Amino acid sequence: MIVTLAGMATVDLTETDFESTVTADGITLVDFWAEWCGPCKMFAPVFEKASLAHTDITFAKVDTEAQQGIAGALQIQSIPTIMAFRDGVLVFRQAGALPEHMLEQLIGAVRDLDMDEVRREVAEQEN
Repeated sequence: MIVTLAGMATVDLTETDFESTVTADGITLVDFWAEWCGPCKMFAPVFEKASLAHTDITFAKVDTEAQQGIAGALQIQSIPTIMAFRDGVLVFRQAGALPEHMLEQLIGAVRDLDMDEVRREVAEQEN
């Protein structure tokens, strides 16, 4: 359960809860950011607004300065980077801030995925 504080609907992830969050059932969007990053600061309100509109989705943020282990493990080269997980499967990854309409398109596309088909494709790639 996500507790909303002062209108914030995003959760900050650390090495202790990153994996359990992104492998949970449902959709998790993760914004990789840093305090010094201008595009990250411009994207933050867009991400926050979407989190308030889509309460069934987990919106998470990873501060790449504070969580260098996660950023390194996921080979985050530039920020912001957006990742979308559905039912524990990484289904989208892109560097760069998304305009609001593109974030909404991404959310719709992730919602519309046939996860049985996605799992088949993942299994084929692993073989």
